[in-house]
Amino acid sequence: MASEQNPLGLLGIEFTEFATPEHDFMHQVFIDFGFSKLKKSKTKDIAYYKQNDINFLLNNERSGFSSEFAKSHGPAICSMGWRVEDAKFAFEGAVERGAKPADEASKDHPYPAIYGIGDSLIYFIDIFGEENNIYKNDFVDLENPVVTQEKGFIEVDHLTNNVYKGTMEKWANFYKDIFGFTEVRYFDIKGSQTALVSYALRSPDGSFCIPINEGKGNDKNQIDEYLRDYDGPGVQHLAFRSRDIVASLDAMEGSSIQTLDIIPEYYDTIFDKLPQVTEDRERIKHHQILVDGDEDGYLLQIFTKNLFGPIFIEIIQRKNNLGFGEGNFTALFQSIERDQQRRGVL
Repeated sequence: MASEQNPLGLLGIEFTEFATPEHDFMHQVFIDFGFSKLKKSKTKDIAYYKQNDINFLLNNERSGFSSEFAKSHGPAICSMGWRVEDAKFAFEGAVERGAKPADEASKDHPYPAIYGIGDSLIYFIDIFGEENNIYKNDFVDLENPVVTQEKGFIEVDHLTNNVYKGTMEKWANFYKDIFGFTEVRYFDIKGSQTALVSYALRSPDGSFCIPINEGKGNDKNQIDEYLRDYDGPGVQHLAFRSRDIVASLDAMEGSSIQTLDIIPEYYDTIFDKLPQVTEDRERIKHHQILVDGDEDGYLLQIFTKNLFGPIFIEIIQRKNNLGFGEGNFTALFQSIERDQQRRGVL
């Protein structure tokens, strides 16, 4: 139920919607990740992809909100659907608490919505679950669905926002004041040439997190590079939670999805620090998976190279650990800087 801690009755992420001028490429990446293309909207050129509890929409409309969004940003996450107990109540409560209602005329979906990060949309969805959902009501089965073997991705663990210097607090307050998110971590991260600060928030129902990143120092850092490429603030990456990250990466080997490379020396000490890791260490090294944790548990994570414009995907497996891989930030930063050097940014 909606409460003082959860004023809008937020219950998690229902869908993520993508828009791009290059639909075929994005479709292939979804397939390579193990998503199946199953349905299309009854009224618009919008395809529905599914893997376990991750729902994606690929919007191919040539006009309307998503199309204009992609014209402004290139490949983009143009909207999300968030689960709530009562969509009308959540929408009215959000507007009352300071959110800007979406322009009804340009929306691509019939659900109440507000403007979120970078003027993307957050739709409120109160019909979800296996028995009754928007895909049964507002979509139809494809005559020729593309059914893919799933690759172990079970839900969206977190999504990260990149924002301009000086606006992190504004966006943190947006999520706190309107939805009831709470702060869980603050990071000040330095690479060898660049730096950023990150402020992680958890949803009031506890189902997902939103870290907000702001660049520090010169404008060569990865955050400011994103803001230039994307032409504004927005979702930098989604993190998929995997039930078995090694198996997921084994299944994706040889596909279009490339991951960041980690310096070999990383593995000289990591298993001394975390001897409790039970996964095959040679497979971890082979896939260049990062490991982090403490005496209570650990996590395994890996980051793809940029997939859609400056947007990438993180893959994470948690074993009694709710962190973000803080122990890996230096190694990760160095690998991102190496990638930036290869691309001529640094």
